[in-house]
Amino acid sequence: MIIKWNKIIQWGLRLIAAIIMLQTLLFKFTAAPESVYIFSRLGMEPWGRIGIGVMELIASVLILWPKTTGFGALLGVGLMGGALYFHLTRLGIVVQNDSGELFIYALLVFVSSLILLIAYRRQILNLLPGNKTVRL
Repeated sequence: MIIKWNKIIQWGLRLIAAIIMLQTLLFKFTAAPESVYIFSRLGMEPWGRIGIGVMELIASVLILWPKTTGFGALLGVGLMGGALYFHLTRLGIVVQNDSGELFIYALLVFVSSLILLIAYRRQILNLLPGNKTVRL
């Protein structure tokens, strides 16, 4: 019974992270004013907006594919860590009167990805040189 709940929770975390990242791609790839504003403030427009969008697309696909969930989660943690950093240092929690929605989405993806990274750490650790099977 515990294994079943564990799988349900993992799939829920995968869906949270992937759906949020995939949903924001529309804004990044169509040059929505909010995205252009954010990346302009960071001095990363347009290359940063498009590049981050591509990386979020890759992270989402990797998270949803069970054999690569750990890698997608690692990428998701890195991407959302950067997003949270910029929210806390240069953008502010509230961006263009969004009531902190983008910050909350970044936090949800970060936490979901971090939990998935811990749960799927073997996928990454098994690639380290000299490790045939890591037991954790």
